[in-house]
Amino acid sequence: MKKLFASVFFGAVTLVVILFFGIGGYYFETGYPAWVIMALAMLTGVILVFILKWGLSKIFPLLKKMPLEGYTSIFAGALALFLLRMYAFRWPAVLFYPLAIFLLMCSVLTLYGIRQMVKKSNFRIGVLMVSVPIILVLGSILGFQFLDGDPHKAKTKDKTPKNVIPLSQSDIKNPSEEGPYEVETFTYGSGSDKKRPEYAEGVKIKTPTVDGSLLLPDWKGKKKKWRERFWGFGVENFPLNGRVYLPKGKGPFPLVLIVHGNHSMVDFSDDGYGYLGNLLASRGIITVSVDENFINGHWSGDFRGKEMPTRGWLLLKHLELWKSWNTGENEVLEGKVDMDKIVLIGHSRGGEAVSVAAAFNTLTYFPDNAMERFNFNFGIKGIVTIAPTDYRYHRQITLTNINYLSLQGAWDADETSFWGMRPYHRLIFSNDFKGFKAGLYMNHANHGQFNSTWGRSDFGYPMGWLLNLRPLVSDKAQQQVAKVYISAFVDAVLKTNETYIPLFQNADLAGDWLPEEDYLTQYSDHRKRMLLDFEEDIEVATGPIGIGIDVEYVKLWREEQLTARDGGKQENSALVLGWSYAREHQTDSLPRYNIHLPDVLMDLSHVDTLTLSVAVGDISELNINERKHPKHKDFNSGFNFSLVLKDRLGNTASVGFMEHNTLPKKIRSKFTKFKFLDKEIMGKDSEVQLKSCYVPMSAFKAQTDSLHLDKIKSLHFVFDKDSLGVLYFDDIGLLPK
Repeated sequence: MKKLFASVFFGAVTLVVILFFGIGGYYFETGYPAWVIMALAMLTGVILVFILKWGLSKIFPLLKKMPLEGYTSIFAGALALFLLRMYAFRWPAVLFYPLAIFLLMCSVLTLYGIRQMVKKSNFRIGVLMVSVPIILVLGSILGFQFLDGDPHKAKTKDKTPKNVIPLSQSDIKNPSEEGPYEVETFTYGSGSDKKRPEYAEGVKIKTPTVDGSLLLPDWKGKKKKWRERFWGFGVENFPLNGRVYLPKGKGPFPLVLIVHGNHSMVDFSDDGYGYLGNLLASRGIITVSVDENFINGHWSGDFRGKEMPTRGWLLLKHLELWKSWNTGENEVLEGKVDMDKIVLIGHSRGGEAVSVAAAFNTLTYFPDNAMERFNFNFGIKGIVTIAPTDYRYHRQITLTNINYLSLQGAWDADETSFWGMRPYHRLIFSNDFKGFKAGLYMNHANHGQFNSTWGRSDFGYPMGWLLNLRPLVSDKAQQQVAKVYISAFVDAVLKTNETYIPLFQNADLAGDWLPEEDYLTQYSDHRKRMLLDFEEDIEVATGPIGIGIDVEYVKLWREEQLTARDGGKQENSALVLGWSYAREHQTDSLPRYNIHLPDVLMDLSHVDTLTLSVAVGDISELNINERKHPKHKDFNSGFNFSLVLKDRLGNTASVGFMEHNTLPKKIRSKFTKFKFLDKEIMGKDSEVQLKSCYVPMSAFKAQTDSLHLDKIKSLHFVFDKDSLGVLYFDDIGLLPK
């Protein structure tokens, strides 16, 4: 009877498997006839059932012999490992559980081998059973280390074009060099911080606390309980703590505040920007690194961005302190500060906080709760965002008439995309504002090394073991980039030193001051007259102010909303053009993108430079037949092209793009030791990041004297240099003389 039931049950299981496999196969689209795939799927199901039944029939007799202690040990271990992975060792399951099984097998062999050796029943076998697991574990650790590496690490940086002269050769001083001022350092704070002696008995100036209850109503539950137990204060009495780097001198000096991001609140972050504080102070800038660790993440909870208004508001409350001291409440600091010259710098969530602070600075009420009144209106002239977030605060911040700089590492495993370019694109300049905005994207730079205390791993351990750290630049190299660009930005904005503006336009100009790496710079300023930014509508054949557009002989033509690695929006659209033709090709049928200018735009005699942003696309979009053209041997591949101006009389002048620019390479990142893990938790290995490029109008005139710049009819992108390529274009515009 038991055998009959077993046979019937096995037959029923097999029929159900065949049914479901058959349905799945029928609807599994492969291009082959559906009934063929259905039959193969049903056969696969039958084979799978028999294989599994055979395997289990071998295992179950062994399980019958296992004592109760064995089952309880396995269950207890599995449950303990499950809880460990859920709450502490948060590796992906596909790595964690195979590792646990591997170590279990090694442990079983080791313990059994030790037992054999102790009892001397079979000493040689015991030694072997102990040695093999040790060799396997050590070999696995060594192999794990060799998984580090970057297939793109080889120096691929192109040589700077001959007509691009580094700023250092123009007698312009390196902005990362210390200035003439001696620097005094001290702290101010509540004077009673039980966790931070530098903000307790170590303060030079004692400061009042502030009530953030209306800005952070999420200060409740276990976050409130454990934080107040740890810190000794709550949301009603947040301290105003800061590390000051003060230039010795009469002043008044401009003021810079730096704020950290969401590192662990018990691993204090505010001491990590001393390299910037000392540099800026030596160059005549009062610099303060602000302590906001008490609202950072902790095992008791993360505010998940609900604290973002508080981060920005606290910066403004620090500025209130400095205003009061400057006007006489502190005799040592009286008259020391130029409160009309302020820059805010923020890292990570602090990078989003400085945008929030700049927006709150001009408001009368807190927008999330108008019972909190604002009265700030400080002279904030610029903000710097370092690897910032731009999605934590539920309100999207759009700034107006403020200078802006954002820095981002392409190997940032925390903020994997260049979110700092989203505020860049939203930033609005009015006609009477004189300022600029810039972005710098650096290869092989991570998130944490912009802070000198955060280190190379952007993940906490043991997750950090999975990161691919070997390709990263050193912390000193990464901080050197921050010193060059932030110091230059502060000089340009607060001291109106325009000699540094070119390095924001083109990182090649700062080559003598920067580590040898690949950099992509984006830049725009109040002078730029935009022709096409591809944002106005979805019509690809027209632009603003009557601009007409058409193409000839291209393979790809579209306007695309750019996405980040994880599929999120970059909040920017760009033009995509692709072309391919054989080496031997008629010149009268070259691919081209034509921009026809209306009468109102024809006079370019007062234009100094043609500007455009460029990024390299993916030539796989061209669907080149690899069998017919292996490795594209029938094409010139390099993505170079020409820019052609044509006047109303039919005269033309052509300039090669790479005569004045280095074509940007696509920067790819391998964040973890495993490609599949990158795809699972990071997204794509690259994202489109544009580079601002420039062609002087004088280069066109140098080609021919007959070109009339006051009667320009059209601008053409002619793909005559290389016969294969895909490029992204954006922000095509003009800079006046």
